[in-house]
Amino acid sequence: MKKIFFILMLTLSLSVLTACDKKEDTSLEKITLVLDWTPNTNHTGIFVARDKGYFKEQGLDVKIVQAPEDGAEALTASGNADFGISFQDSIAPAFAQAEPLPVTAVAAILQHNTSGLVSLKDKNIDSPKDLEGKTYATWDLPVEKAMVQSIMEKDGGDFSKLKLIPSTVTDIVSALETNIDSVWIFEAWDGMVLKSKDITTNYLDFKDINPIFDYYTPILIGNNNFLEKNPETSRKFLTALNKGYEFCIDNPKEAGDILLKEAPELDENLVRLSQEFLSKEYKADASQWGIISKSRWNGFYNWLYDNKLIDTKIEDDFGFTNDFLPVI
Repeated sequence: MKKIFFILMLTLSLSVLTACDKKEDTSLEKITLVLDWTPNTNHTGIFVARDKGYFKEQGLDVKIVQAPEDGAEALTASGNADFGISFQDSIAPAFAQAEPLPVTAVAAILQHNTSGLVSLKDKNIDSPKDLEGKTYATWDLPVEKAMVQSIMEKDGGDFSKLKLIPSTVTDIVSALETNIDSVWIFEAWDGMVLKSKDITTNYLDFKDINPIFDYYTPILIGNNNFLEKNPETSRKFLTALNKGYEFCIDNPKEAGDILLKEAPELDENLVRLSQEFLSKEYKADASQWGIISKSRWNGFYNWLYDNKLIDTKIEDDFGFTNDFLPVI
């Protein structure tokens, strides 16, 4: 009889605990965040914030989803996601129209543009002018080609002498071993692939060649309607993310462990190298993680308009805000 009573009481206790847990879960505000791509080191701070309970500390239950075919921007603009990952350059056309996409950049995930052109050392591409007579794997995008042309001409080179080979490079090592001399890479990933293989390269850093190309890539965008109706929730979300990325800055190894737990299919060695590299890039020289500089944001969009890469001028200070970042 005592045994039966004990079992009944234990069952009742577990039911009460379960009910409390469910009550706690339902008390959390739900947010949906859509990534731009499969999980990678740009996203580590997001997974850290979830793993370490930073979202829950702010009373949030954050659902992280991968991007659909039409991209994170469309899902966020439609309201099917509250926040998403995008890029200042790729979202520009959506801002430069009569009815701009109803999203706003609320944080810079990386403080500086970490992309540039890479080539094997023996190709002797030491400066942009040296691209003359060489081959380049292009995505065939107007902004991309205009940037390459700009850095070549700034260095006294002739862009017409660069042979463009339309190609989507999925394996940087294999690409550079073919007839392709130069490829646009993001240093935090493909740069680390080359480093892991001990391949000696030359690297032309866009932002070092021309500061106007130090635009924000990637960025966190929010749905305008959500931001307007839920300003405090948005601030809580950014506070948790700030804590997540600060953890990545201070603890790249443990941050990498968390990403690998979320995405075990990733190459562990590359994650380690990339995480160490980005620990110095998430905030870099800024006063805090996530902050967006008006002059850099406006300068890049003005350059796009001046070079006829967008039809409508994007007004200064349009499309971004620092208002939801935590006050530090």
